[in-house]
Amino acid sequence: MSQEVEFFDLPSKPPCQSWSLNPWRTRLVLNYKNIPYKTTWVEYPDIAPTFKSFGIPPNLEDGAYAEYTIPAVKLPDGRYIMDSAKIAEELEKLYPDPPLYLDSPILKQLLQYSPVAIGPLRPEMMPKVCYNLLNPRSVEYFERTRAERFGMPLTEYAKLGGDQAFQEATPGLKQMGDVLRANGGPFCMGKTPSYADLALLGVLEFCKRMGGGVFERVVKIEPAMATLYEAGAPWLERNSY
Repeated sequence: MSQEVEFFDLPSKPPCQSWSLNPWRTRLVLNYKNIPYKTTWVEYPDIAPTFKSFGIPPNLEDGAYAEYTIPAVKLPDGRYIMDSAKIAEELEKLYPDPPLYLDSPILKQLLQYSPVAIGPLRPEMMPKVCYNLLNPRSVEYFERTRAERFGMPLTEYAKLGGDQAFQEATPGLKQMGDVLRANGGPFCMGKTPSYADLALLGVLEFCKRMGGGVFERVVKIEPAMATLYEAGAPWLERNSY
């Protein structure tokens, strides 16, 4: 039996590297805990048929955007798990050291602030994801499904971005910065990393990968984000295999 975790991630244009927010959360847990793993890349239109073929049950929770999503993992015992939060819980059980502190109230705080900070930036982010990052096979899928979700084509949705979007995101970003500073930084718990930091690092790397100055504007609004990004840099190095 292989001792590696098989990690299913979304590819980018060559050179293929990890880019998406939720998969980065799982990749960061794997990197932080130094868990042996290999990456299997799955394009957007292939996610559902691939995961169905593995017998993974669909996500039927209220508010879910799709029945099958990335990230997912195949554990060394052969079990498949989908969804970054569920994956983190299982990896914490199997590989408890170093700990993720999943029960920390700080994590709940960040999850509470995230919609306020990230939600307004979606018109800025989604078009950049589609046209700066995705391979042709995934572009059509992304354009179609996001137009259905947002009620307009991505080209129109992009017009809701710009300075106004960053202004609306500022209070949420500042709240996140307050959490990072509360215990002296650079991490939410001070000198001790936790899953809250990895989740936030996933957001920051997502902003970095999409380009167009999103990362630079976010860390300018909230400099504590730049401090966290620098402290977490070693766990971001493995991004393509």
